[in-house]
Amino acid sequence: MAGGKLPQSLTQLATQLRQTLGIQHKRDIQTAADRLGGWVTSTADQQPIHLGDDCAAIPDGDGYLLLAAEGLWPLLVEADPWFAGWCAVLVNVSDIYAMGGRPIAVVDALWSQSIEATNTLWKGMLAASQAFNVPIVGGHTNCHSPYEAIAVAILGRAQKLLTSFNAQPGDVLVLVADFEGQPHAKYPFWDAATMKAPADLQANLALLPQLAESGLCDTAKDISMGGIIGTTLMLLETSGCGAILDLDAIPCPSTLALEEWLISFPSYGFLLSVRPENLAAVQSLFYLRQLVCEAIGSVTLDHKLSLQQAGECLEFWDLQQDSLTGFRGGRG
Repeated sequence: MAGGKLPQSLTQLATQLRQTLGIQHKRDIQTAADRLGGWVTSTADQQPIHLGDDCAAIPDGDGYLLLAAEGLWPLLVEADPWFAGWCAVLVNVSDIYAMGGRPIAVVDALWSQSIEATNTLWKGMLAASQAFNVPIVGGHTNCHSPYEAIAVAILGRAQKLLTSFNAQPGDVLVLVADFEGQPHAKYPFWDAATMKAPADLQANLALLPQLAESGLCDTAKDISMGGIIGTTLMLLETSGCGAILDLDAIPCPSTLALEEWLISFPSYGFLLSVRPENLAAVQSLFYLRQLVCEAIGSVTLDHKLSLQQAGECLEFWDLQQDSLTGFRGGRG
């Protein structure tokens, strides 16, 4: 399943990856980081709430409330409204599980030019709500808008966190994914969800909080529109570390070229940073569900992401010199 020989040099691939829209969009997050800083104080108990993770983890009793929101790409909303409605729920559900939590409910904010235009969006949202067993409990609706747009927010809860702040030098970077799917016809999305039985979707996602509560792993991030490359950069930035990513070791669906897979958003995809002594136990957990769970790199002490392929190693990004999201943590 590992990717084969790339059709271009490592230097050419790195140049191509740096220019992808998914990575460039992550720079927009700097507008929030510049204004909010790295953390805010909980009004309930004055504990810090660190910013830059998949969800805000708000201390609550013996665990955490998890709060997140996502807006959908306007071009997707216009071109494929059912899929946009589905994804609006999916991406938020994935964020909760990536933090070791379980979702409670979602709310939506929908803008449309007419009542009729909302029908397909709603069908997609409701289908995902039922598939992931997460109710839609309210929100905002405007059917007199000059454009079509949708955003969804989600509330969840975790007993123990998986967070992107805890990667440590010496950790193994691990890719978790479901290869029983197909690429979207127009967009860099690997769909292993819309045709899968809800019971299987929910059982696969339930492995993430199980992983957190077992103590086998404390570090994870949902693979987002930045793909494996962009998500790795975000994980390293918040943890204040670097990494060597071994392109030869990255499993790839047989219907995609590796360079396509590196920038794809998988419906089920997570990046873990695992202590080496726990790797075998973590893998066995996912293998029982016939999921991909493979080591693809190692975390380093510096702040650089390097790509390694066919005996060649190239520095891809220096986070000390060039921030991605602006949310720096750990040793940064």
